[in-house]
Amino acid sequence: MLDDLDRRILRQYQADPEAGTAELAERCGATSATVWRRLERMREGGILKGVEAVIDWQALGYAVEVSLRVTLDKTVARAYDDFLIAARMVPEVLEIQTFLGRVDVRLSVIARDLAHYQVLYRDRILTLPHIADIETLMHIARVKSEEALPL
Repeated sequence: MLDDLDRRILRQYQADPEAGTAELAERCGATSATVWRRLERMREGGILKGVEAVIDWQALGYAVEVSLRVTLDKTVARAYDDFLIAARMVPEVLEIQTFLGRVDVRLSVIARDLAHYQVLYRDRILTLPHIADIETLMHIARVKSEEALPL
C-alpha cells in the first residue's frame, strides 16, 4: 500500500516526469536516496510501468479522430480474437477497448483528413472480420483529457 510520501512522489513525478531524483526529493521533502528507493520499489511492484513519449498526432498532420463502436457476430467462436488480431494491424487504430453489452469493441482511429478516413474506413475497417454492426462517432472537440491520477 502507498503511504503519504509515496503519493507525494507520484504526484510530483506525474506533474513532471522529466524531473530528476534530487528535484523530486526537494519537492517532496525527502532525501534523494529515499525517493530513488521508493521509485524503484514502485517500479518493481508494477505501480510505475515506465515513462513514455506523448506525440501530438495532430502536429504530424492527422486532423480527424473517430470512435467506432463495433458489435461482433457472436455466433462465430473466435470472433473477438480474430477481430482484435486484425484491428491491431491497422496503424491508424490508436486504441482498442472491449466491453460487455451491446457494443463489443470501441476503436479510436485517426486520419489525415476526411478523404483519408473514407479510404481507411472502406479498405481497412470494413474488412475487419466478424463485424455485425458498426457505429461511427466523429470527434468534434476534446473537452477533457487527463492522464494524471487523483493521488
